[in-house]
Amino acid sequence: MAYDASSIEVLEGLDPVRKRPAMYIGGTDVRGYHHLLWEIVDNAVDEAINGHATRIDVTLDGDGRGATVSDNGRGIPVDKHPKFKRSALELILCTLHAGGKFGGSGYAVSGGLHGVGSSVVNALSESLEATVVRDGFRHRQSYARGVPASRLSRAGEARGSGTTIHFRPDVKIFGNKHRFDVDTIVSRLETKSYLHGGLRLRFRSSEKENFQEFHHPGGLTDYLQTLVVRSGKAMVHADPFSLTLKGKDGSLAALEVVLQWTQSPDAVLRSYANGIPTGNGGTHENGLKQAMSRAIRGWMTHRKVVPKGVTIIPEDIREGLVGLVSAFVQEPQFQGQTKDRLNNSEIAGMVESAVRPAFEQWLHDYPQTAESIVARIVLAARAREASRAASQQVTRKGAVHSRLHLPGKLTDCSSTDPSRCELFLVEGDSAGGNAKQGRDRRYQAVLPLRGKVLNAERATAAQIASNRELQDVVTALGCGIGKDFNLSKLRYHRIFLLMDADSDGHHIATLLLTFLFRMLPDLIRQGHVFLAQPPLYRIDVGQDTHWALDDSDRDRIFEGLRQPDRAEVSRFKGLGEMTAEELRQTTLDPATRKSLRVGVHQPLEADDTVSSLMGKDPSARFRFIMDHASLASAEELDV
Repeated sequence: MAYDASSIEVLEGLDPVRKRPAMYIGGTDVRGYHHLLWEIVDNAVDEAINGHATRIDVTLDGDGRGATVSDNGRGIPVDKHPKFKRSALELILCTLHAGGKFGGSGYAVSGGLHGVGSSVVNALSESLEATVVRDGFRHRQSYARGVPASRLSRAGEARGSGTTIHFRPDVKIFGNKHRFDVDTIVSRLETKSYLHGGLRLRFRSSEKENFQEFHHPGGLTDYLQTLVVRSGKAMVHADPFSLTLKGKDGSLAALEVVLQWTQSPDAVLRSYANGIPTGNGGTHENGLKQAMSRAIRGWMTHRKVVPKGVTIIPEDIREGLVGLVSAFVQEPQFQGQTKDRLNNSEIAGMVESAVRPAFEQWLHDYPQTAESIVARIVLAARAREASRAASQQVTRKGAVHSRLHLPGKLTDCSSTDPSRCELFLVEGDSAGGNAKQGRDRRYQAVLPLRGKVLNAERATAAQIASNRELQDVVTALGCGIGKDFNLSKLRYHRIFLLMDADSDGHHIATLLLTFLFRMLPDLIRQGHVFLAQPPLYRIDVGQDTHWALDDSDRDRIFEGLRQPDRAEVSRFKGLGEMTAEELRQTTLDPATRKSLRVGVHQPLEADDTVSSLMGKDPSARFRFIMDHASLASAEELDV
């Protein structure tokens, strides 16, 4: 094949977006699907940040595939651009790197800086309609896959001002399986209402026929209280540290910080830049961490309370912390279009210089509070050192190639190649026996677990370290735990949670996922954890056998049968009722099994979900149960 000038392809207009959507929204999965909505919502929020909007409405289409975002801001300009002879609305929606956020004349600060958000949404939508109210009239224009489908028209007189965008993501890009998730959107909008105190956000879902409104004038202080309550952990001190700075000179336009220490073994530190969650942190978060560490060390040195024989590290200072930092930067440098990390190098020093003296003075002004925080930090340091000694003992027992000191209940495989080996964590000895008989001894290992394991969200580090079942899991994996975690020592690169296909089995799987998410998160991040999918039903029709994962799967199979009246249905009450051959065929054999890889697409939401549903506060679980009670079957409820 010749390679010459004619081989060079030039993508024009919005073609690059449709050709390589992952470059702009991170992928065409459900996360990318929702990213389109975040782009439009963030544009509306930018109007609020700059004092031009007080309300944002988000409404889902009846089928959940489309969404409408409306604000009462200034409205996108509709007059013709003097250079390009096209309306500003059309330029913004059809041209990459076109917008009012470059020179600073349109927006002092904003979440968008590349000028690609709206045009990317337009390019990746099968249809998009923009309605603008400004200058006494309502203006409207429709688009299809980034190209105008109608002329900009004046649709009558109207009061006020604002912009409304309705779009439906393109099935040619995303397929037909994705829908907007109500819970994900509600969580995002609620967070934004805290970040922008006074902004009113309203959400409607035609699918669920619900309406929710979020309005938190208290801002981050209200958000902190919500997170502390959801954690279910006792507070170390009554009143949080809070700092609000606005109208600062230089790159840092505004800063808000709130900090509260609790008795939780975990730290929750959430950062935001120009109202956008930075799940991977960045320089503003680093500046806050430095400020906290240096202020507390300075107070301890000044009060001469540094404990002998104990080394305080930054992780000890942050243990139990629930903290929020929101920075507004004039020229933000985000990492990629998904904006999950702030990279402005100068912001770290600015945040530290702003927070450190204020926080240290707060510690001196409230000595009893400071003493309680420091006592919590010293306790964390001592527990860390004790846990490290215990985990070193566990790690020594679990080297990759060692077959010594492994749990007695573990039936190991013969292969010593971790990339090939699989470990099945199985509920109960009975199911474990079937799994041992049905496995491939060359590369599949089985570790039966007894009953429901410890809830790692509520337990202390010492309780987790002394729990026999969890210790057996860590020993079998061989990669250590906590500070001694070493992924290169992992003995099995595929870890399957194999539980009964009923509510008890789901509960045990959830407990194990909580333990892995909190104590061994890199196993999930690196894609090593899977949920096995054993069938709940066996359906025999003559010589044919069908396996159904659940009730809906059973009903789907019945709909496809020619003679459903001849079908014989067996329901497995547990894995122990399956034969070893049935378990091998449906759940163990890579050629025929079904499994789900466990991943975390939205770390902040995942952290909040685990804290809410697995923590000590029962109210969140009660709300979840009530919201989803209609989904439970009669068999699960034992009625």
